[in-house]
Amino acid sequence: MMRIIRGFAKSKVALSRRAAPQKYIISPRLATSLQEMFGTEDAQKAVAIILEQVRYQGDSALCDLSKRIDQVELEQFEVSVSEMQAATERLPVKLLEALKLAAKRVEEFHLRQFAAWEMGAQKMAPETVYRVIQRVGLYVPGGTASYPSSVMMTILPARAAGVKEIIMCTPPGKNGKIPDSTLAAAGIAGVNRLFAVGGAQAIAAMAYGTESIPAVDKICGPGNIFVMLAKKQVFGAVDIDGLQGPSEVLIIADAGANPEWCAADILAQSEHDTLSQSIFVTTSEELARQVLKEVDERCKTLARHAIIEESLNNFGVVCVVDDMEQAIELANLYAPEHLCIFAHDSQKVAERIQHAGCVFIGEHPTVVMGDYIAGPSHALPTTGTVRFASPLNVTDFVRLMNVVSVDSAMIKELGPYAALIAEAEGLTAHARAVYDTTGEGNDGKN
Repeated sequence: MMRIIRGFAKSKVALSRRAAPQKYIISPRLATSLQEMFGTEDAQKAVAIILEQVRYQGDSALCDLSKRIDQVELEQFEVSVSEMQAATERLPVKLLEALKLAAKRVEEFHLRQFAAWEMGAQKMAPETVYRVIQRVGLYVPGGTASYPSSVMMTILPARAAGVKEIIMCTPPGKNGKIPDSTLAAAGIAGVNRLFAVGGAQAIAAMAYGTESIPAVDKICGPGNIFVMLAKKQVFGAVDIDGLQGPSEVLIIADAGANPEWCAADILAQSEHDTLSQSIFVTTSEELARQVLKEVDERCKTLARHAIIEESLNNFGVVCVVDDMEQAIELANLYAPEHLCIFAHDSQKVAERIQHAGCVFIGEHPTVVMGDYIAGPSHALPTTGTVRFASPLNVTDFVRLMNVVSVDSAMIKELGPYAALIAEAEGLTAHARAVYDTTGEGNDGKN
């Protein structure tokens, strides 16, 4: 099921990735649907059409696109607070307890994170001050599934940073409703306004504004290829957190690792999506064999086995290398969203990691704990962008603003130097502005 590669050199070739995709591959069925709806099989062109329609037609375009794309007719997009409260009351007690505990842990983590960041920011004053982004739009996937964890992992960091207005969009199901668990999570996390709109049209609505949905200053959150492409195309009108692609995990394991635990994390990751990527790097040929056996046997017993099989057949890789040095180099080369370390000295290995969205170490380093309840947001960079991007965090919701206090002493001391540089650039009006203030300098003929 998973492709096996032996040797560092071949593994390095297989795991190298630098360039962002310029053309996005979609299934033949989806290509046909796009052709029927938008007259093109190109996903980027289809998204551009959707953005333009929403930008200039507003709510009417949202109604039309929801009907055509999601096969759902909506009389209104906004979900009321009372609907969120009712959904919370309908949830099983144990699930509600779990969501509240997760929310508490995520909120506490990001409040600590903001306090630490703010302390550093205050040291820059008065030359630099920070301002919290006023209105943020958060996208949460849905439609065919419910992701209450993604609700909390995006809303709570924004709340911890002090964002005044948090707008959330998530696609409804075929019945036009959002699942109770998603509604309850939104209420628990403290969303200000919630809209039952999904896909590229939701990104367009938050970027440009419609009669119902207000325009925001920044859009955050993961989604499918159309959401990602829409975020890419609206950047500039609004800020975005990044371009998250399919989820991915890279596991480093030495000979002493438990094959059952390794297989469990591979299977958990690959059930996300048929495009999910699971990479297993080990120094042990025997462990590789055992893990492959476990994966094959367990997959058949899982509800989403068809998704898992397609994911592992297309994107599952096992790399057998000589030593941990090579394993670490491969991990840094691949730059995974999730990095799981099953090794005797996992802490020391983690200290050598330069590129990863979230690193899991300890006795039971399962990614699932990070997905739901550990504390840090699970919204992470993918496709190797962790080389320059960070997990969603409180700093995504603040910006710095410089404050320059100019007095006569500064003008007298530094003004002539500023004027000289301005003249060297040929900007004589700049130089004149300094000379007019100081009453000194040249005669303005330069």
